[in-house]
Amino acid sequence: MPKQSMEKDLMTNLANSVEPLDIPIPDGAGAEVVAAVTGLYTDGIIARKGAFSREWAQRMAEDIDVAFQEAISRPGGAVGRGPNRHYVEIHPEQMKGWLELVDHPWVRMVCESVLGPDYQFVELGFDIPGAGAVNQPWHRDFPMPEETRVGGRLTSLAFNLTAVDTEQDMGPFEVAPTTQWDLPEGFDHEMFPPKSAYGRYEALAQRKYPKMGDVSARSALTIHRGTQNFSQKSRPVLVLGVDAPGAGNAEHHDMAVTRKFYDSLPERVRNHLSCPIVDELTPITQKHSIEGLMMGDA
Repeated sequence: MPKQSMEKDLMTNLANSVEPLDIPIPDGAGAEVVAAVTGLYTDGIIARKGAFSREWAQRMAEDIDVAFQEAISRPGGAVGRGPNRHYVEIHPEQMKGWLELVDHPWVRMVCESVLGPDYQFVELGFDIPGAGAVNQPWHRDFPMPEETRVGGRLTSLAFNLTAVDTEQDMGPFEVAPTTQWDLPEGFDHEMFPPKSAYGRYEALAQRKYPKMGDVSARSALTIHRGTQNFSQKSRPVLVLGVDAPGAGNAEHHDMAVTRKFYDSLPERVRNHLSCPIVDELTPITQKHSIEGLMMGDA
């Protein structure tokens, strides 16, 4: 794209961005909290290297593989997010390390500092870009909520954990920092920006190469995409979705826990679960996905 055209797209998109209020640093916040909140309100993505052991990440990878094999064996068990890409939503009990994840001090700190003390875990799932996966269109995970558009506040977070050491040829995750504030003018389904804006995102783009045990947190509104996987390996990534009260994303997911599992959790974790408590878990049928329509069937 010619430089003048890229600059014009950049200025147009900047003029169509939310003006967030002053970064909402909690009173009395320490340096770690300040860095987390500032990072999410500016770049839109932060990370903690080596938050978990490689052994923990390997167990997560094994659980993902078991869940994936089960999901693709039945209708509606996985949803396509482009050629050779799948997304599968699972229940917390399908992941042996779920409690260690949601109760990790850094995860708790980020959730509380950005979303408030009554944050809620609403989603657990994983993306698998397989061999031959192609570039996704630039997108955000769901439409911009009114509280963000009008009030300049983030109301949800997505935590990601890789099940492998990410290499250049494996189709790394690519993110365009600061774009969580882009208004969805001209976006298809308020999620997919027009190709005329791609120059801006490509100019901002950062590729991420996390290792097993790393964890990142981002605004799901920050424009991003998976890139082409040139390798013969898959790149599974766990997704933990967290909402501020009233954000409403829980209604798009079917996460549930059994009574036995719920009763085994510390109260400080139970307080952040708003999903149904059931006698027996039912395999999740993935909901119809706009992403699947936009990105092509897997």
